[in-house]
Amino acid sequence: MTTYLHRSEDRGHVQAGWLNTRHSFSFGSWYHPDFMGVGPLRVINDDHIAAHNGFGTHPHDNMEILTCVLSGTISHQDSMGNSGDIKAGEWQLMSAGTGVRHSEMNQYDQDVHLLQIWIQPNVRDAEPTYQQIELNPKQQPNQWHLIAGASDQAPMHLRQNAEVKTAVLDAGHQLEIATQHKINYVHVIEGEVEIAGQIVKSGDALMFDENSTVKANTTAQMIWFDLPA
Repeated sequence: MTTYLHRSEDRGHVQAGWLNTRHSFSFGSWYHPDFMGVGPLRVINDDHIAAHNGFGTHPHDNMEILTCVLSGTISHQDSMGNSGDIKAGEWQLMSAGTGVRHSEMNQYDQDVHLLQIWIQPNVRDAEPTYQQIELNPKQQPNQWHLIAGASDQAPMHLRQNAEVKTAVLDAGHQLEIATQHKINYVHVIEGEVEIAGQIVKSGDALMFDENSTVKANTTAQMIWFDLPA
């Protein structure tokens, strides 16, 4: 098995007033030639957004943009006519396709903590779409929850031959990681787990290319990306 441990401290860190963010891969003003993405996974930004601030209206095209709200509430508005709140435990998938403009603003008194994830699509210039679901793995721990994928079973449809799953594991519990594609990339949101003999802590991620098992050393929350090469 080939593995690569991406340590939290190797992520880019940008503090820009209301935004405190860590970039797993090169993004914006932070560039590192060794961290350009994994397969079609291009961005994992770990964002803390101060109260009454956020991302003003801006454009995207040909990118699958997945948002996971971990705490607080972010307010979404886009050029497709969608608007509303995304709360902790909810997920948003915006397929930008031919082009969309949107804003993500924290209109409330509490800071927001979210993950912003970009996946390159395998279909270009498709019609933009918007999807949103509530799925908090803390309410059903010790199992994988499929968030997005190309199959009809996925709660949100992803324009890529990949799957995104999430889980919360209680200490001492374990789950199988059986890849359907070529690359596994497990990002730990909080806690500590062991995968393929590697200790993976909060903010770390492990890339590996064979089936394995994840065991929680503490209560842990993670996202598993099952990706094509």
